[in-house]
Amino acid sequence: MARVLHIEDDPRNRLLVRKLLSAEGHDVIDASDGLEGVREALAQRPDLVLVDLNIPGLDGYEVTLRLRTEASLTKIPIVAITAEGDRETSIAVGCDGFLQKPIDARQFARQVAGYLGTGRQRMPSSAEVNEERLRVQSGRIVAHLEEKVAELSTANARLREMERLRTEFYRNISHELATPLTPIVGYLRMLMDQELGDTSKQQAKALRAMDDCVRRLRATLDSLIDVTGLETGKMRFFHREYDFLDTVRRSVAHLGDGLHDRKLTMLEELPRGPLPAYGDSDRLGRAIVQLLDNATKFTPEGGIVGVLVRPVDAMYEVVIADTGAGIEAERASRIFEPFYQVDGSPTRAHGGVGVGLAIARRVARGLGGDVKLIPEGATIEGMFLGGAAFSLTVAKRAPTVVIDSV
Repeated sequence: MARVLHIEDDPRNRLLVRKLLSAEGHDVIDASDGLEGVREALAQRPDLVLVDLNIPGLDGYEVTLRLRTEASLTKIPIVAITAEGDRETSIAVGCDGFLQKPIDARQFARQVAGYLGTGRQRMPSSAEVNEERLRVQSGRIVAHLEEKVAELSTANARLREMERLRTEFYRNISHELATPLTPIVGYLRMLMDQELGDTSKQQAKALRAMDDCVRRLRATLDSLIDVTGLETGKMRFFHREYDFLDTVRRSVAHLGDGLHDRKLTMLEELPRGPLPAYGDSDRLGRAIVQLLDNATKFTPEGGIVGVLVRPVDAMYEVVIADTGAGIEAERASRIFEPFYQVDGSPTRAHGGVGVGLAIARRVARGLGGDVKLIPEGATIEGMFLGGAAFSLTVAKRAPTVVIDSV
């Protein structure tokens, strides 16, 4: 009985061929893609190769060309099995036969036996000699392609593993930082409230500075936790009734000290409230803070940050604009990518880790809306947008199904 190599990516087809040929006593070797098929052919030296033309890695034509360059495999029959393929092309690249899918289960074993008996023993004509030379040359090209595809496959597998390790690192480091930070925040608050004794003016000033640093550290930690959810597509939302306008106001108030320190002017265009909504107000508030923080960082001292809120059909929109330098057109398409920063050098003038805009967009989409960059120079309800401007929208009633795409 013969050793048959079957190269096919569909496991159901592999199982059917194995059953049909094993019943005749043949030894069937399976390969799920072109690269694996070439490796198995070189290692196992089969008596017959059955190859699907539409397979990943190297396709059936390329596999055939590659095998025909090996001296030990030149006389082994190769039969193409495919639902979408060209018979003439299959023969031209070196196949000895062509079987159309779906295969005829009653005739299949007999057809295979016919190819096993024929082999490649006939004397070639002069035209076939030229074709053979062409196949040899093409085979060399495919051999080089095989090496490159194998390198890319290995590199891709390594990248996937690095992505997995990176996600685990975010999760682990977030936990390791959150554990010691909890008592630090608690004891610092007790000291500031003088629950552990009176403090002098100098001590109170030092505690306020420490509290500011802890708040920044807490915000960075929250961003890391959000990045983990962003990377895994499992960011959690806890929906309840809330006031969209109140959420915006609280987010603006969160940055009050930063605005004062940098002598920035805040212009607000807010409608009369309330603006009732249903969704995750905590995550929404943090997303708005991310956009406001981005605006204040890139606005020069003495500049202006504007906030506009308005209902738009079934959505609520908050527009956050600044009088900074704006965003260059060639960089605009990347600013929502996690970790991308316009100035990512260690000596950059602005802090942050480059995830704020990505998180804000992910939150908005999870609440049925989006975050978009508004073209520079646009005007919305009288607000002139001279620098960078972002529009964040959410559904008045957020969907219960979380959207995983970023």
